[in-house]
Amino acid sequence: MWKLKVADGGNNDPYIFSTNNFIGRQLWEFDPDYGTREERAEVEAARENFWENRHLIKCNSDLLWRMQFLREKNFKQTIPQVKVGDGEEITYEIAKTAMRRGAHFFSALQASDGHWPAEIAGPLYFLPPLVMCLYITGHLDTVFPEEYRREILRYLYCHQNEDGGWGFHIEGHSTMISTTLNYICMRILGEGPDGGRDNGCARGRKWIRDRGGVTSIPSWGKTWLSIFGLFDWSGCNPMPPEFWLFPSFLPIHPAKMLCYCRMVYMPMSYLYGRRFVGPITPLVLELREELFLQPYNEINWKKVRHLCAKEDLYYPHPLIQDLMWDTLYICTEPLLIRWPFNKLRQKALEVTMKHIHYEDENSRYITIGCVEKSLCMLACWVENPNGDYFKKHLARIPDYIWVGEDGIKMQSFGSQEWDTAFALQALLACNMTNEIGPTLKKGHEYVKESQVKDNPYGDFKSMYRHASKGSWTFADQDHGWQVSDCTAEGLKCCLLFSLMPPEIVGVKMEPRRLYDSVNILLSLQSKNGGLTAWEPATAPKWLEMFNPTEFFANTIVEQEYVECTASAIQALVLFKKLYPGHKKKEIYNCITNAVRFIEGKQMPDGSWYGSWGICFTYGTWFALGGLAAAGKTYNNCLAIRRGVEFLLKSQRDDGGWGESHASCPNEKYIPLEGNRSNLVQTAWALMGLLHSGQAERDPTPLHRAVKLLINSQMEDGDFPQQELTGSFMKNCMLHYATYRNTFPLWALAEYMKNCISLSSEGEKLK
Repeated sequence: MWKLKVADGGNNDPYIFSTNNFIGRQLWEFDPDYGTREERAEVEAARENFWENRHLIKCNSDLLWRMQFLREKNFKQTIPQVKVGDGEEITYEIAKTAMRRGAHFFSALQASDGHWPAEIAGPLYFLPPLVMCLYITGHLDTVFPEEYRREILRYLYCHQNEDGGWGFHIEGHSTMISTTLNYICMRILGEGPDGGRDNGCARGRKWIRDRGGVTSIPSWGKTWLSIFGLFDWSGCNPMPPEFWLFPSFLPIHPAKMLCYCRMVYMPMSYLYGRRFVGPITPLVLELREELFLQPYNEINWKKVRHLCAKEDLYYPHPLIQDLMWDTLYICTEPLLIRWPFNKLRQKALEVTMKHIHYEDENSRYITIGCVEKSLCMLACWVENPNGDYFKKHLARIPDYIWVGEDGIKMQSFGSQEWDTAFALQALLACNMTNEIGPTLKKGHEYVKESQVKDNPYGDFKSMYRHASKGSWTFADQDHGWQVSDCTAEGLKCCLLFSLMPPEIVGVKMEPRRLYDSVNILLSLQSKNGGLTAWEPATAPKWLEMFNPTEFFANTIVEQEYVECTASAIQALVLFKKLYPGHKKKEIYNCITNAVRFIEGKQMPDGSWYGSWGICFTYGTWFALGGLAAAGKTYNNCLAIRRGVEFLLKSQRDDGGWGESHASCPNEKYIPLEGNRSNLVQTAWALMGLLHSGQAERDPTPLHRAVKLLINSQMEDGDFPQQELTGSFMKNCMLHYATYRNTFPLWALAEYMKNCISLSSEGEKLK
């Protein structure tokens, strides 16, 4: 049976190292002797239940580790369940009971090191490249033995669409890149051409061939197929490693690229420059026959470079970009592979690998994310198959693996710090210190221990890195990459805990470390007042026309985000109250300009676009919270009044809110089908209205929303898993598994504070 271990260094593996003793690390282990017969039957029942309902609810409920933790802590919900009947008022006692039930259940899910584990997955193009990389390098059997293979295949079966393909993410329509990569993954893992549950392979292959075969796979897919021996490098647009030799004064330069784009194309350009192709095995030869409509050796690779299946095409390349690729392909690339220019190519490869090693070391070989992980690991193997760099990469693969009732998936890279910061704020809002004090103390210690203590080593600016000292990452400290909103949420937690008795929640963070966090936030504000996510925005926006991907938007240059800006406002306002003398002018200017940015980003319908959640509901919650923290009110701020109007208009018949992931790529509000509500989005909207002072104007919409939350709470205090709620790059969605606990609980707590009061006559609604 599978078991989740936390803060584990992997049995003293000599190729793994940590900056904080692995705090926050999540490691799944299969133990054939673990669990009783009843416990194993419970896991199998969860798996079968997901399979039977896989086309109704695409997100798993992340049950395996939850079952484990609740057993280990012997958690039993002792607070009776409550419901609100038709026409019944929500009393103080009913609301408090629902809140307490949720808080005690959620507290029981805290890990021993203080964080809240959770899946963060959903995209279906994450895992296959890792499997392909391990197959190429000959490490598949050691990294993924039989039990792992079984669960990977389970995941592929569970998320195959009814038409036979796989989506870009688990709720998406079928795409060529995901279908092709997952089909190859099944074949690598031992399924025959007609194998797989419910004829999975045959159905997947038919989907591909019905659309003309894999020649129309997007550019990232072309790259991986070329690496695997299923495409020719001449069928790819050039990715010259000489790019890493460009002088910094040029408008197109690695230092000016969005870090994710930079980290993806760094190893891609190395592998392209080497024209690396894995071993041509019998499986590769079979796949060449299965995936193409014409004989492999008759394909005109030059003509397929610009092809992209319509199912995958989100960002059509403008003519100027295609002209650039054609110029590089026809004029530049032929020179760079011939003497004497091939000397430059060799130099470029050396410099590129130097950057790869630098990034690997600074992330403890986790890398910035899962796409980059497989590419960087393969690049290190290509450089030296027996070298320590590759072995260090192997040791960090478990950091990406997650096991659910729907099988094994590859995570984006973990959301430990992000999830924990929100979880703690939700629990703090409950005002239950006397009941959950130990939970708060452990969480406080985790947040303090997870702050990044140092900048990247050496001359990090010459390696295109920004300062990170004082920041919080999205995942754990070892990951090392600063993120503005994670830093703001971590800072908020530490400031809130500093107001509480240290004998209950632990010693407060030293002021100098708080100052470091403030410095990070100030450094990430752009001239327009908005905050970026990872690094300062230094490149002109027009560079986005050279976005080489076909399925993402906003991938080339760093952008400013409403959510990051709003988080920073809330953190800095609280900091300013507690430390009024520190950088008073800079913080005042930062908040003032940030408010102006948020007001300027409002949509015509009164909403705000959310880049990291779905979508306008998420963005509007953040925006209203940021504006309210800065002193804006419904009476003195038109933007707040318009935001409230948007939320009230989009409330559903059952009192909740429900927004489709289609809002993100279409950039317009699209409700869930069937007038459905989503509890997480309902909580966001409810808290947004509370920020605006809705309780004083007309609490009726709030009561309706809370009634839905209370009546949806399950017997044990959990909330049901519903649709995806996370997003990124406009066109891909993420499953944040703790959101269903964090935000309904937080909304209930805020409702308690704002809508229910105690009078001398007893408990009643305001």
